[in-house]
Formats: sequence, C-alpha cells, structure tokens
Amino acid sequence: MAVNSDKPHLWKADIARSVDLYNEWFLRFAPTTFRETRALTTVEVKEAFQATDFLRRIDSAVLEGNPGILQTLRMVTAPPLARDRLIGLSGTTPTLIGAMESDQRVPPRMAKERLASELDNIGSVFNSLIDHDLFPWLEGQRDPTPLEIDRAASVVADRLCGAQADPIIRNAQERRQLSAIKAWLEHRGYQTAYIRDGSRLTDMPPGTYSLRLNVPVTQPSSGRPRTVNIPIDVVAMPRAATAGRYPILLEAKSAGDFTNTNKRRKEEATKASQLRSTYGLDLQLALFLCGYFDSGYLGYESAEGIDFIWEHRIDDLEGLGL
Repeated sequence: MAVNSDKPHLWKADIARSVDLYNEWFLRFAPTTFRETRALTTVEVKEAFQATDFLRRIDSAVLEGNPGILQTLRMVTAPPLARDRLIGLSGTTPTLIGAMESDQRVPPRMAKERLASELDNIGSVFNSLIDHDLFPWLEGQRDPTPLEIDRAASVVADRLCGAQADPIIRNAQERRQLSAIKAWLEHRGYQTAYIRDGSRLTDMPPGTYSLRLNVPVTQPSSGRPRTVNIPIDVVAMPRAATAGRYPILLEAKSAGDFTNTNKRRKEEATKASQLRSTYGLDLQLALFLCGYFDSGYLGYESAEGIDFIWEHRIDDLEGLGL
C-alpha cells in the first residue's frame, strides 16, 4: 500500500509545507553572500508584485513605467521563461527585452505606438502563462495574504538566484537529510549494518541500516549484460523482516526551485527501473523529499511506481514498514 503517492488530494498542502521547511533551513545555513543576495532579490520581487498590483495588472503602462521588473516576471510563469523564449512568444525585438533587463529602461527612440504594441504583447504572454498554483489569490481575484506573498516571493527569488547556487549548499542539505533519517532509525532501535563485499541485499539483518551503499544492478548492453553499482542513500531492513526479504531503499532529494526537479525526475525513474529489472518488483525504492517538488514531479514519480516521504512528516517512514 502506498504512503503518499496515491494521495494527490494532500499534495498541495504538503508542497507548501515542504517549501517552507526548505526555506527555513536555507535562510539559516546558506553562505552569507548567497543569503544576502537572495534576501535582496526577495525584496525586489515584492516590489515587482506591488508594481503589478500583485500580478493582477501586467500591461504596457506598467511595463513601460517599471521596465526593471521584466526579469522577475519571467520567473512567475509556468514554466519560467528564458529571455529568448519570451522574445519568440511575444514577437518582440531582442533590443527591447535587452534594454529592459540590462539597462532597466525602454529604448528611448522606439516609436510610442510600436512600444505600446510590443509591451502589450509581452504582457499577454505573462498573463497567459502565469503560475496560478504559485499565486492562489489570482483565481478568486482577491487580495493575497502576507504569508502567500512571502511564500510566492521566496519561490520567485529562488528561481532568479538558482543559477548562483553553490554545490556546498546542496551537499549540506543532503547531509542534513541523511542525519535526520539516521536519527529517526536509531531512535527506533536500528543499528548500522556492516555490509561485506559480495553480500546480497537479503543478507542484511533485521533492524539494521546502511548509508550511501553501492547496490549492484544489471544493465543491458550490445554484448553480455554488465553489472554496475548505483549509489543508494539509505538502505534499511525492517525490524520485522523475515528471511529472504529485501530492505527498503531511500533516496534523499532536496531542491531549491521547481524547475530543476522536473529536469531531474527521470533520474529516479531510471534508477527504479534498473533496480526492479535486477531484483524484481518486490524491491521498494522511495524518495525522501524536502523543498520544491511540485505536483508535476510527484505525479511523474507516482506513475513510475515510486512512493515518497516528506521530511516534514518523517514518521511516514513507518508506512514503508520501518
């Protein structure tokens, strides 16, 4: 029985809580430079919200009066828009987009009628593609709450700053996730397992676990199938396991923006497919999630038969049999 993958009615609330948890950690432990950049960007995003009446008015007049908000607006759509993609969709000129983003002005020599037309086209693109899941107040044409503004501004700021993310941040988050799983298991009496080379997964004693274990899988090739090792973050044998049972495999996943998770979602599916091909359908791989994982990502992994546990509800690990 699935723990979370078969409960899409709970996903929206869990996504919001997961984003909040990641943001809280990020703000406390990110390197100072990145944290300061992100904080400043969040302020700029909120200013863009104000300029557009919280995204309820994106038209030529607003864009002409606030050309510097264009880069922020590219991050409020689903999916976020690259500069060249915005140029193609709006049919406008690279000169106009470049001047607005780089110089924070509109070209002074562009004819007013043409400028208004091209800015209207840009506004139409944003209004058509705006991410309503991220800005829930737009559906009912109501004023946003302070919490909704803070949450949405954090997401947009993350998208803007994502290219500057330091690998140290990702590594630190992964270590923290593994520490959380380790503490949870040991609190329930699990002990570290010593895995000898050549041991089978079914040889793990009940009530034991291992971190960052290389698990051999068989991959097809043009000649003989070859065996390769794939790293698994956590391998844990349930305390009530009977002889011959496979352990539970967990992959810790964190993300600071929604875009990258959807780019990476095939990685987990490929890993799950290789494991099942080698060990059969009884082997269970689940994801341990913290951060920006949207319904598209969750639906994709669920369709591939991959369950997931939210870090903010870590006790759901019990649902896996641990």
